[in-house]
Amino acid sequence: MTTVAVCETFESIQGESTFAGLSCFFVRLSGCNLRCRYCDTTYAYGPGRPVAVGDLAAAAAASRAAIVEVTGGEPLLQNGFAELAVELRDRCGRPVLVETNGSLDISVVPREVVAVMDVKCPGSGEAERMDWANLGRLRPYDEVKFVLMDRADYEWARSVVAKHNLAAACRAVLLSPAWGRLDPARIGEWMLEDGLRARLQVPLHKALGVK
Repeated sequence: MTTVAVCETFESIQGESTFAGLSCFFVRLSGCNLRCRYCDTTYAYGPGRPVAVGDLAAAAAASRAAIVEVTGGEPLLQNGFAELAVELRDRCGRPVLVETNGSLDISVVPREVVAVMDVKCPGSGEAERMDWANLGRLRPYDEVKFVLMDRADYEWARSVVAKHNLAAACRAVLLSPAWGRLDPARIGEWMLEDGLRARLQVPLHKALGVK
């Protein structure tokens, strides 16, 4: 039976993506290949505990949450990720999302499972780890997220959005402040000044004080 390394499972309010505000059953997988400066889930770096894919799908299916999300850590590091995503998609009967850091090939994300993919800005300290071919692998229902530390990150993100025509490549381009490091109102001002085709995302779970 296929297993994946799990850090935790929990129910909360989805805070990042166009699904923000919906109740969500989260499967947080363990392990990450990046070390972003603003990371708020360093506890997921560890080895985790092995859990059968079928058991996770059963727990998600039993949840009354509106959506299901696989997060991390970095879910795509795990050999059993694709099987888990398919089980969740087929058994839960509701949208399934996966948050991924953009450094690994997203073509392993199964059909109809929404990839919410980071493009790591220079302020993260991990921008050079981006797999740029992923921008060509985006599907119309996928989403792209930039976490911004400062104005320099915003200008870098703006250039990437324009160069790769991301507003047309996926469902949403999300600009989010690194929590506690950049006022989201500033991002909104810059977006209005530039007419940038993107969505300001204030991390709702942070504002609510939930996981």
